[in-house]
Amino acid sequence: MHEDLYTRLREYMDKMPGGYPTTDTGVELRILKKLFTPDDAAFLLKLNREPEDAATVAKRIGMDEGSAGERLEEMSRRGLIFRKHEGGKVFYNPISFLVGVYEFQLYRMDRELVELWEEFAPYLGMSLAPLLNKQLRVAPVNSAVERMPAVATYNRIRDLVSEQSTIAMTPCVCRKKERLMGKNTCQRPEELCFSFGPFAQYIIENGLGKSLTSDETLKLLDLAEESALVLSPSNSQELAFLCCCCGCCCTILSQLKLIPNPADYVQTDYQARIDAESCTACGVCPERCQIDAIKENNGSMQVDPARCIGCGLCVSTCTAEAITLVLKENPKVPPKDFEELLERLAEERGVL
Repeated sequence: MHEDLYTRLREYMDKMPGGYPTTDTGVELRILKKLFTPDDAAFLLKLNREPEDAATVAKRIGMDEGSAGERLEEMSRRGLIFRKHEGGKVFYNPISFLVGVYEFQLYRMDRELVELWEEFAPYLGMSLAPLLNKQLRVAPVNSAVERMPAVATYNRIRDLVSEQSTIAMTPCVCRKKERLMGKNTCQRPEELCFSFGPFAQYIIENGLGKSLTSDETLKLLDLAEESALVLSPSNSQELAFLCCCCGCCCTILSQLKLIPNPADYVQTDYQARIDAESCTACGVCPERCQIDAIKENNGSMQVDPARCIGCGLCVSTCTAEAITLVLKENPKVPPKDFEELLERLAEERGVL
């Protein structure tokens, strides 16, 4: 019953910039059935991808404005569609499953959903891996930035955070996922995921997180660096969100660790280099590295360039100052903002 409805919803979600592929197990449909009622699915299929207010939606689909507004608001509160304020009006639009619907299920998440996600994530990862446009990138931590002579504005995360007027913090959805699955190996702080601007406003309005000042956020970024967490901002010059990721819990990093060449699949401007003569082989940097890119070789540590993603965590605690970040050839400048990124991603996937 309703099988065709959820198949059409799957096809609709796959035309979003982030995609939503089919699988040989049918797990993608089981996820949709858990999150969307048949009425939710039928209503979502009537929405345009571009943001619309309730009056526009109601007129286009032949529904009274009050009922349309209630439905839009109710689905946005459940993280199934996005809501933003602009020019005194409220606009709604569908969002990709990742980044989007999945993260917005933070407080609806249970063991069943995370098990479904664990089954689905490799399929989604394989579908996105070949794309040139990534939704996230890796930015160097502050200690590494301070040791480099010139760093692009979009890689100076602390400067970007200082400019923000609306900031929200949420618990890490990946570390919560691991807890729900009984994998309590990671002892890092959970409340270190940040959103900015319209994303932050949505998070705060939906009760998914709390509002922060820029100074409070900067202090938490110090904690993130101390805790050896990779800075993964939105792949845009203007910050939309910022994840602080570990290799044991993060869905993306944990999958990348399984392959021999993670650097080929990450948007990053830098790679680490170790001066063998200065290195004391103290063994701290391999413990800090979240992607297993550093090994001992002939009495000093050595970086595998095929694995290094340029996060700078190894630079932070090198007392011998033997490690530096080196700018890669032909660094790729991110799109101006997240909306432009989604346009590029949709164009690359052929769903613009």
